[in-house]
Amino acid sequence: MATATHMLTPEEAHADLVPENVVVRFAGDSGDGMQLTGGQFTLSTALAGNDLATFPDFPAEIRAPQGTTFGVSAFQINFGSASIETAGDQPDVLVAMNPAALKVNVAQLRDGGLIIADEGEFSARNLAKASYDANPLEDGSLARWQLIKFNISQLTLDAVKPFGLGNKEALRCKNMWTLGLALWMFDRDRGPIVDWLKTKFAKAPVLAEANVAALNAGHAYGDTIEMGAAFRPHHIEAAPAEPGLYRTVTGAEALGLGLVAGAQLADLPMFFGGYPITPASALLHHLSRLKEYGITTFQAEDEIAAICAAIGASYAGSLGVTSSSGPGIALKTEAMGLAIMTELPLVIVNSQRGGPSTGLPTKTEQSDLYQAVYGRNGDAPMPVIAARSPADAFDCAIEAVRLATRYMTPVMLLTDGYIANAAEPWKVPDMSGYAPFPVTHATETSVPRNEAGKLEPFSRDDKLARPWIKPGTPGLLHRIGGIEKRPGTGDIDYSPGAHAEMTKLRQDKVLGIGRDIPKQDVCLGRAGAKVAVVGWGSTFGPIHQAVKRLQAQGHDVAHVHLRHIWPLPQNLGDLLRSFGTVIVPEMNTGQLKTLLRDQYLVDVQSLTKTSGQPFKIAEIEAAARAPHGGTLAPDATQLPEADSGRDEGHPHAAEVH
Repeated sequence: MATATHMLTPEEAHADLVPENVVVRFAGDSGDGMQLTGGQFTLSTALAGNDLATFPDFPAEIRAPQGTTFGVSAFQINFGSASIETAGDQPDVLVAMNPAALKVNVAQLRDGGLIIADEGEFSARNLAKASYDANPLEDGSLARWQLIKFNISQLTLDAVKPFGLGNKEALRCKNMWTLGLALWMFDRDRGPIVDWLKTKFAKAPVLAEANVAALNAGHAYGDTIEMGAAFRPHHIEAAPAEPGLYRTVTGAEALGLGLVAGAQLADLPMFFGGYPITPASALLHHLSRLKEYGITTFQAEDEIAAICAAIGASYAGSLGVTSSSGPGIALKTEAMGLAIMTELPLVIVNSQRGGPSTGLPTKTEQSDLYQAVYGRNGDAPMPVIAARSPADAFDCAIEAVRLATRYMTPVMLLTDGYIANAAEPWKVPDMSGYAPFPVTHATETSVPRNEAGKLEPFSRDDKLARPWIKPGTPGLLHRIGGIEKRPGTGDIDYSPGAHAEMTKLRQDKVLGIGRDIPKQDVCLGRAGAKVAVVGWGSTFGPIHQAVKRLQAQGHDVAHVHLRHIWPLPQNLGDLLRSFGTVIVPEMNTGQLKTLLRDQYLVDVQSLTKTSGQPFKIAEIEAAARAPHGGTLAPDATQLPEADSGRDEGHPHAAEVH
C-alpha cells in the first residue's frame, strides 16, 4: 500500500546531511491574489521536482477594509531538495505587497532574511492604515533583514499598458508580475503558468495576454536589474523520490479521492450531503466533480438536513457521507445519535477550525477531539480516526469507509484547517495494493429468525455488526428508528434489560474495532526511549522534524503518532508506559492528554497552542529537550496591534497540565 508520508529510519535521522530548503511567504491584501500566486508557485515547484509543504493563511472576512492588517492574506511554501514535512518555522523570503502585509508578517522572518516590498503601496494613507508612524522602508527599522524595494504597482502598469486595461484592472495583474519575479529567483519554468493563464482566461484573451505580459515582465526585471548578492537567482536541486506518478494534493482533494476510492472498494454508490462552512466546503466542491464514479452530491438547506439525508442514503443501501466543521458538527449531533441507534454506516468528516461558536473560521485548531469521542447525548460510542497530513487523508478516508461498512456504525474522520488547505506532493497509489471490502446487503435467507419465527434484523455477526437490509427487500420488513429496541428483533422496547443489553452491544461493537486496527508503531526512535513525543493529526510534520533534529544531536527521543483515536490501538498503553516521559503537543488545551490519562493512567504532559497557527519545529524541539509541559504564548504576529519587533513562537514556562 502506498504511504502518504516518508518515514525516516534511524540511519537517515543520524546521517550527516545538510538538505537545502527555502521558505517563501507571499503576503498582501486579500484582493491581491496571494493565494493564487502561491498556488501557481507551488505548481512550478512541484514540476521542478522539489519536495514541498504549503500553508495558506487568509482572513475570515469576505473582504476586510483594503490595506488594513485584518485583511492580510498570506501563502507560505517550504520547498527543498530533501524531505519536507512542514511549511517551515520562519520564512527566508517575505514578499510584502503593502504596509499591512509587512506589519503582520515581518516578525516571523528569520534574522537576515530577505524582504521584497512594493514601495508603490507605501503611501501615507496605507502606512496609517497599518499603524505605521513612519515609512519602515526608509527609517532603518528593518535593519535586521535584507531589504529590496521597488514599485511593483507601477512596473505592472507599464507592462500591461499596451492592452488598454483600466487602472484597477491592470493592477490586478501585479500578482502575476510578482510571480514572474519569484520564478526568476528560483529558476522556475514559466511555460506551465503561461498555459494555465491562457486556459483560465480563454474567454477573455486580452486578460490572458495582459497577465502573461506581467508574468514575463517580472521575470525579465529580475534578469536585468543588478541589486547585489541578496537578489540573485537560486537553483535548488530536485528531491529524491521513488519512481511513479506524482501530483500536488490538498487535504480536501485527497479526502475526496479517498472517499471515492473507499466507495469503489466497498462496491457502493456514494451520497454526500453537506452544507457550506469554512474550511469544510472544499470537500463538497471536489466531490461534485466526480459524478462519473457513482457519486451524488447534495447541498442541503442546513447542517441537520445534510446529515439526515446522508443517513437516509445509508438506509437505502448507499454509502452516506457528510462533512462540516466544529459548529456544524454540533448541529449534527442528534442525527449522529440516530445513526448510532439505527446502526447504519455513515462517514462524518470534521475539518476542525479554531474556537467555539464562530471562533476563528479560517484558522486551524485540534479542539474537537472531546466532541468527536464524547460529544453526544447518552452512551453513543463512535470510531474516530485522524489524518496527519494532506496526502494521508486519502488512506484515512478509505479506512473510515472500511470501518463504517464492516461494523455498521458511523465513523468520524478528523482533519483540520491546515490539512484541508495545505498542499504537498503525493505519489498516486496503485489501487491494486488496496484490498477490496465489498458490501453484501442482506437477503431473506441471510437474516436469522428466532424460535418464534420472528425476523431478527438486529442479530449480530462475530463482529457484533447487524445485517444491512435495504428497504423493499422481500421478506425483510422491519422497524427502525431512534427509540430503544429489543435485542434481535428491533421492536420498540423500553424495558431496563433491553436498554442495558443494547447499550453494551453497541459499546462492545465499537471497542471490538480495536482488534481490527494495526498495533501502534513508533514513527521514529524506539520503544522505551527517555522521552516520547505523542501526537495526532496535523502535528505530525513539526513533531517528526523536531525528533529528527534531537536524535541527530544524540538525544534519546521517540515520535509516536496516532491515527486511531477511538478505540485506541490495543498495545498503546504498554507502549506509553515504556517511555520515561510522554509529551503531547496539540492545538487545544490538552484534550488527547486527558484521553490518554483516563485510559492508561499514564502521566502524560501537555504542550498546548491555541493561536490558530500550526506548531513550529523549534517549539516542540524545546519542549522535548526540557520536558515540563506548558502553554505557548500567542504568536505576536496574530495580534494586529502587536509590536512587529517582538519575539514570538518560544515556549514559555506556564501552567503545567
